[in-house]
Amino acid sequence: MTRVHPRHQHGFTLIELMVAMVLGLLVAAGIVTVFASTSSSNKAQNQLAGLQEDGRFAITRLSTDLRMANGQYCTNSGGVALQGSGGTYLDHLRAPKVYARKLIGAVGAVSGALGDVTTAWGATSGGITYPSAPTAPYSMPSFLFMRGYDCSLTACTPVDPNASIATIPAMGTTLNSRVKGTDVITVRYINPSSGWAIGSTGGSTIATSSSVSTITSITLTPLTGEPPAGNFVSGDLAMLADCSSAQIFPATSSSTGVITPVVNTTDGFGTGSSNTPAAQQPESAPRLFDVNRDFQTVTYYLKVVSVHNDNNAPFTGALMRRVNGGIANAAHGGSEDELVRGIERLDFKYGVQDASGNTSFLTANQVDASTSCPPSELNAVTSAGCLWRGIKSIEVSVLMDGQVPLYTLAANDLQYRYSADTNTGLLAPSGHAIKPSDQGFPDQMLRREFTVLVALRNYNP
Repeated sequence: MTRVHPRHQHGFTLIELMVAMVLGLLVAAGIVTVFASTSSSNKAQNQLAGLQEDGRFAITRLSTDLRMANGQYCTNSGGVALQGSGGTYLDHLRAPKVYARKLIGAVGAVSGALGDVTTAWGATSGGITYPSAPTAPYSMPSFLFMRGYDCSLTACTPVDPNASIATIPAMGTTLNSRVKGTDVITVRYINPSSGWAIGSTGGSTIATSSSVSTITSITLTPLTGEPPAGNFVSGDLAMLADCSSAQIFPATSSSTGVITPVVNTTDGFGTGSSNTPAAQQPESAPRLFDVNRDFQTVTYYLKVVSVHNDNNAPFTGALMRRVNGGIANAAHGGSEDELVRGIERLDFKYGVQDASGNTSFLTANQVDASTSCPPSELNAVTSAGCLWRGIKSIEVSVLMDGQVPLYTLAANDLQYRYSADTNTGLLAPSGHAIKPSDQGFPDQMLRREFTVLVALRNYNP
């Protein structure tokens, strides 16, 4: 057997092994650093892409309802145009004539067809006192069609919507609170896909008294595509409308779909032709609506939600769409849905046309307090809030965040602009008038602003 001489054996010294290990660690560290950087960048890009998609959806969904604001059957203006103080001729605003005492509830009540997020009779708002409940038929006032609320971190003007006839949350930083420093808006319009046509062959019909053309009953015979007659629940308010006028009155409903106006002094204003709705002619294409269901009351606000759905931080804001009193009023189409998460700010400015025909952008409080209104509804019961029917467009500002905190973001990545605060440029989260930390949200997220100017199709000067 051949022996190997020691001087021919080869290996690594301890120093060589240590040098190799150090070099290997340096290479591994470089790979990990590159991977971490790539992963962080990928997370930021994915978050930004999701943020952009959610922002577009939020703006689109808001715009859909805002365009319908103040919408009635056919059109919402009519009559003889009157000359304003600036020489411009403006149409009267056509408002339904109301024969019902319980269109909205009393202070603190939630009954009534328009009893959700609205101003009660006799309420005081921003120094304005609204009238007591009318004691005779009246034109539906402008402030019931639309109402906005400007909110800071501590209060809302002209009034806190949670203090009105509503059950939306109060502002706070805890789970399910309304997000602090965010506006609220309520708009109303007739659901154009609902109702029953009157006078069409085989359709619903009106019976009138023999002496005067007041309505004694309406028999619902749904045509193809119309809702079932059972949708009208006894005790609901009915709205009979054509392209010239509209009337809202209390009614009962039989099992066979016969709608009978109520003329007592509890729900209505008593007997007599002046207190009873009049029949419209078939030639004017009248249509009957269930006010409690078809006169949509849509409110948008932001609610604090848990990002990971575990009721714990981190929190973000969710855009909520509340319809007809929320899920508590599901029998009349009520619902409350979370549309999209990651919204921290929501602000509105209102483009209005005054009595001189001039257009300017105002806050909700300025709209509510203004007395320079275009020709209002005929036989108006009040001038308070009259400019809410003079709104031609609404500017919407939304601030989106990426929802999940990214603690590797650099200081420059955290900067954002929010023009509703009249910012002059990009600012750090701590530099804004309303800081994310004020709302209970972390700073370490990507944020982007989305804005849109929505023209209201139902204001026709």
